[in-house]
Amino acid sequence: MPLGAFKSALYGASADTGSAVLLSTATASSDASIEFTLPTAYKQVVFGFYNVTPASDSVHFQVQSSIDGGSNYNVTMTTTYFRCYNFEDGAGGGSGYLPANDQAQGTGYQTLGKGVGSASDESCAGEMHLFNPASTTYVKHFYSTMQFYETSSGVAYPHTTNAYVAGYFNDGANDLTNISFKMSSGNISSGTIKMWGIK
Repeated sequence: MPLGAFKSALYGASADTGSAVLLSTATASSDASIEFTLPTAYKQVVFGFYNVTPASDSVHFQVQSSIDGGSNYNVTMTTTYFRCYNFEDGAGGGSGYLPANDQAQGTGYQTLGKGVGSASDESCAGEMHLFNPASTTYVKHFYSTMQFYETSSGVAYPHTTNAYVAGYFNDGANDLTNISFKMSSGNISSGTIKMWGIK
């Protein structure tokens, strides 16, 4: 049975299609942050990050959300951060959980990519999935996968890093109204972020 027919049989003729709709595109040009108003009609919101480059070297690409129309970005989060990496010169690599980059009921911005390089050919790219942001019953789960050119302080050689972040905005009573992406220091020099809604 085709997937669409299965959904209709299971949920009725008005079943959600799972189709993605491009809702917004933002292109950075020395911006302190990029912010989006979150939709209320979609069960999943997906963000795509394309060659996002910081103005300052070795800073972190981060996210936070708002429940008050973007006046404050300080929703409580519990998160986890895991990465795999390999050095550019072939000197080695590794993988592991980085507890310094996660939060346990924190209200700060969450790092999605750590130590992103700022040179003209350096950037980060990836995606983030946010589920049921308009719910007033459940916490709002999310996960991201980022790939970036890392030049973290204290590391002799630049390296490729694939970072996995997951967690939830721990507010079941309020919907998430806005979301903000920024660097831990300095502006976003360039890059594009797209937002899709999935019913």
